[in-house]
Amino acid sequence: MKFIIRPVGFSVVLLALLALTITPLRSQVNVKLGGGIGVMSPASDLSGSTLDYYSGSHYGLSSGLNIHGKAKIGLSEMNLVGEIDYSSLSNTGNSEPGQGSVDVSQKIMSLKVGPEFRLNVPATPVTPYIGANLALNNFGGETTFQGVARVPSATYSVKNATRLGVGISVGAEVSVGSFTSLDFAVSYNWMNISGKSWEDVNPGVNQRIDSYLALNDGPDPQYAAGDDKHFISSERGIHSILFTASILFGL
Repeated sequence: MKFIIRPVGFSVVLLALLALTITPLRSQVNVKLGGGIGVMSPASDLSGSTLDYYSGSHYGLSSGLNIHGKAKIGLSEMNLVGEIDYSSLSNTGNSEPGQGSVDVSQKIMSLKVGPEFRLNVPATPVTPYIGANLALNNFGGETTFQGVARVPSATYSVKNATRLGVGISVGAEVSVGSFTSLDFAVSYNWMNISGKSWEDVNPGVNQRIDSYLALNDGPDPQYAAGDDKHFISSERGIHSILFTASILFGL
């Protein structure tokens, strides 16, 4: 719960400060605030099966729900866009073929900012755009193991971790009134371009479960071929495809 409350509180303050900052400029720029829902689909090493998760090659997550808030400041032929995303991904399956039960979930909070370039289409209510963003991504979650080899059966929390990321997007705004528009977008996100690391949350204790208790997107420094306690051999890229639908209101 703390993972959700703290970023959401910060996000609300951020949006409020943004609104106060741009209020004096409303006569010069086009300002829109809103939010919506979407679907995040994992890509690269964020995807896979629970077999991949247990082996350490991937995070083994399936698509999940996204909710977000968005602010746009229109400047000439472009927008400055700020976005706050919360996505919940999960998956359930075996640890090995026909053996053990794994229930893995991950919660991702992202703060994004970047330019959006409008492609104006005369005499239509539709405005296509392309964009890019810089993102700060916070990861957390939990995993439940039942009857899994070399791991005690229990539910374990995953230590929060923050990574810097970037993304690109394409979309379109559809005007549905003087002060209202619908915004549809798809983006591809590289969510851990820096800061990859492997963290032992129980130093001094040599056990397999430690590999699952942190994000551990860097290689285990104690990795050795055939070692069933230190098995993450390389960096893992966290990528995603995000589909969103938003409603925006002009100020």
